[in-house]
Amino acid sequence: MFTIDAHLDLSMNALEWNRDLRLPVSAINQRETGLTDKPDRAKAVVSLPELRKGQVGLVVATQIARYVAPGNNLPGWHSPEQAWAQTQGQVAWYKAMEEAGEMVQIHDLESLNSHILLWESHIPDEVKPVGYILSLEGADSIVTVEHLERAHAYGLRAVGPAHYGPGRYAQGTDATGLMGPKGHALLKEMERLNIILDATHLCDDSFWEALDHFNGHIWASHNNCRALVNHNRQYSDAQIKELVNRGAVIGLALDAWMMVPNWVRGTSTPRGMHCNLEVMVDHLDHICQIAGNTLHIGVGSDLDGAFGKEQCPYDIETIADLQKIPALLEKRGYQKQDIQNMMHGNWMRFLRNAWGG
Repeated sequence: MFTIDAHLDLSMNALEWNRDLRLPVSAINQRETGLTDKPDRAKAVVSLPELRKGQVGLVVATQIARYVAPGNNLPGWHSPEQAWAQTQGQVAWYKAMEEAGEMVQIHDLESLNSHILLWESHIPDEVKPVGYILSLEGADSIVTVEHLERAHAYGLRAVGPAHYGPGRYAQGTDATGLMGPKGHALLKEMERLNIILDATHLCDDSFWEALDHFNGHIWASHNNCRALVNHNRQYSDAQIKELVNRGAVIGLALDAWMMVPNWVRGTSTPRGMHCNLEVMVDHLDHICQIAGNTLHIGVGSDLDGAFGKEQCPYDIETIADLQKIPALLEKRGYQKQDIQNMMHGNWMRFLRNAWGG
């Protein structure tokens, strides 16, 4: 089944992890054997061939570069200008993949519709380009609000104002506090440019403030449920209800610590914690029960988002295994239309609405 994944850090993997994503996952992992600079070396599950194998023909692909002020111990850049430069390198990689025929940017209704027609054609999947919608995870690299229009011009279509910790425009995971005037100005410019607000990673204070100040289109690219795993990174039932009221779609993330409670990084294992794709369906069910329908859920896997097989469902060998999800949903009693909603339909409806269809 054609699948949309609303959150993949492809350029981060290419540039910071130095992975040639045109290769099979097995070749990427073989080359990383013995490396210890990252906890997920030789445990990758994402590459462009595996996306095609799993019919993941459209993804929301990120730029990401955090600014860290003095005293902030998170990894990041020491000035917004450095962070901006990092994101420009990431854009250059996406453009290189386009020139190689591996990817194609989707940025409006026309490009979306033509790409879907291509993936519905009888051309073999292995030669089809993977479509990508460009998103920015954490807005620290937007040096000034005026830079947002420059980013929109090269294809940026969604922005999450914060990532982890305190940000320049909003407060993120494990932080607290409001967005303030700079954040409000960012939201106003996003609304003017019709850039989607990605509510993922906003702390509770900034989440509610963002929704109060933004009248455009909102999604949550990769989030799970606080009722099942109690952490501020997750959404409370009240937040889920508000997102549903705003017409949002929530992408279910496959980072194990977000899926099962009491995960201990570096110690817990997916099998030891019984973390498989069935757990993803538990989170999906919870959102559907709140919404009263299947119109607000999708895939936002975050696979290879600084973790690999050591921290994702044990029944995923590569991202192509997202194709196991339809059978799990059918076993839970979901109908064909519900399954199509989850795998691609809800994201498609959202995008066509946001882009004027």
